[in-house]
Amino acid sequence: MRRLRYYFLAVDIGFIVYWIITAFKLIPAEFLFPDYKDPLLVAWNWSFLPLDLFISFTGLSSLYLFRRADGRWISLAVISLVLTFCSGLQAIAFWSIQGWFDWTWWLPNLFLLIYPLFFLPSLIGRVSPG
Repeated sequence: MRRLRYYFLAVDIGFIVYWIITAFKLIPAEFLFPDYKDPLLVAWNWSFLPLDLFISFTGLSSLYLFRRADGRWISLAVISLVLTFCSGLQAIAFWSIQGWFDWTWWLPNLFLLIYPLFFLPSLIGRVSPG
C-alpha cells in the first residue's frame, strides 16, 4: 500500500476534480476531444461519471480502511483497480474505433489502463475467499 496510496490519491482525487471541471465547463476548447459538443458524445462522456465516482469511493475507502488496519481494504483496492482499468480501456477502445488520436486524452487513459496491472497481481493473491 506504500506506493499504491499515492496512485489512489492522485487518481481518485483527479477523477473528482475532472468531473468538477467538466461540470463547470472549464476545460479549454483546444483540449477537448473531437466533436466534444455533440450531444451523443456529451452523453458518452457523462456516462463515465458513476463509474469514475465509484472508483474514487472504493479507492479512498480502501485508504481509510488500511489506516484503520481493517483487512477489507484489500477487496476495495482490487475493485478500485479493476474498475480503473475498465474506465481507461473503455475510453481508449472508443477513440480507437472512432479513429481519434490525441495524446492529451490518450495518455491519461492509457495510464488508467496500465497502472492497475502493476498492483493487481499482488493484491488478488491477498484477497481471502469467502
